[in-house]
Amino acid sequence: MSAKPEILFLAHRIPYPPDKGDKIRSWRLLKHLMQSYAVHLACFVDEPRDFAHAEFLRSICASTTLIALNPQAAKAKSLSGYLTDEPLSMAYYRSKAMQQAVDAARARPLVAEVVFSSGMAQYVEKPFPDRKRIIDFCDADSEKWRQYAQDAAPPLRWIFAREGRLLARAETEIANWADTSFAITPAEAAIFNRRQALKKDVDWWSNGVDTDYFDPTVAFDELSTAADVVFVGAMDYRANVKAVAYFAEAVWPLILQSAPHARFAIVGANPVGRIRALDGRNRISVAGRVDDVRPWLGQAKTVVAPLRVARGIQNKVLEAMAMARPVVATTAAATGLGVTAGENILIADKAETMAQDIVSLLEGGDKRRQLGVAARRMVCERYRWGEQLKRFDLVLDDGYSSSSMEPSVKLASLA
Repeated sequence: MSAKPEILFLAHRIPYPPDKGDKIRSWRLLKHLMQSYAVHLACFVDEPRDFAHAEFLRSICASTTLIALNPQAAKAKSLSGYLTDEPLSMAYYRSKAMQQAVDAARARPLVAEVVFSSGMAQYVEKPFPDRKRIIDFCDADSEKWRQYAQDAAPPLRWIFAREGRLLARAETEIANWADTSFAITPAEAAIFNRRQALKKDVDWWSNGVDTDYFDPTVAFDELSTAADVVFVGAMDYRANVKAVAYFAEAVWPLILQSAPHARFAIVGANPVGRIRALDGRNRISVAGRVDDVRPWLGQAKTVVAPLRVARGIQNKVLEAMAMARPVVATTAAATGLGVTAGENILIADKAETMAQDIVSLLEGGDKRRQLGVAARRMVCERYRWGEQLKRFDLVLDDGYSSSSMEPSVKLASLA
């Protein structure tokens, strides 16, 4: 029996459960790596309820280190970035406990170190001989902050602009010392690769969708609060909050003029006060965190993605399309998906156009079905996880093959 080669996997947020965009990607990558490697996992936990999954992760990883991160305390700590002329994001994720855990793991005979997100790269900046350092940036976060700055008033405009500028510099430095780095789409990779100071091109691998799980033929119990129009996404994330607020204020009233009995549901964890205030107004319901989004998607007549700022791939859009739901999205939300407007998705950036498109779907059953069928077909053809992860395998493969490993190999868990 041959032991599996060991790798370190760092993530800024616990990968399980995969209930938001970055966790979906990191979980799929972690799950994939465990087929061929004994994985030492170290990550932060910013939702106390997620500690409930610690034993599960310990049962599947060679070792597991979970370190609590209090978002409010981390924000206060990040202010030290102003003294050191560094991105606040880096100071936000700096932890002595994490550094100690990473140093202990790095003392092992690892063949590679895989880092998910730029904020965690600081823990492996020192190189080890004959050991690959692979960074999955996912999105170009610096670009997100730059876009935030364009839409914010002072002093936030200055804070966001500074973060975008300094984080772009840090991302470039990380990509230069890493053996390989990835973004989530060719478009995101191009943002990195246009930078003059970049010495190594950033590659990419795309997200996928579990189309067996997101299956429109699966029967669910009827929701007592099902809605005609649904938005799904973490509701403490700035881009989602602004998108839903815009939709509720500028688009939804126009829809009600033509479809006065329509209902709109906002589904997603941790809704902020601005979103909670919408509950019960104008036939809007705020569901908050749900155990399973599929019933909400499956019973909706259309799914909306009205984001004005969006980076990478919107998993919420792909999952809705996998459920054969017609999606109405902004150009920003659809960027990078490889969709065709009018064929498998509807694209609308103006409030009036978005309202008209949604009303046409509410009133047209045949149009809904045709768009939904085309949407699922596209996802099934292009977004299988296995196909997407092959790009990552090309970098990691040093002669180790999961097919050569005996399936009875058991990974020891760290108590």
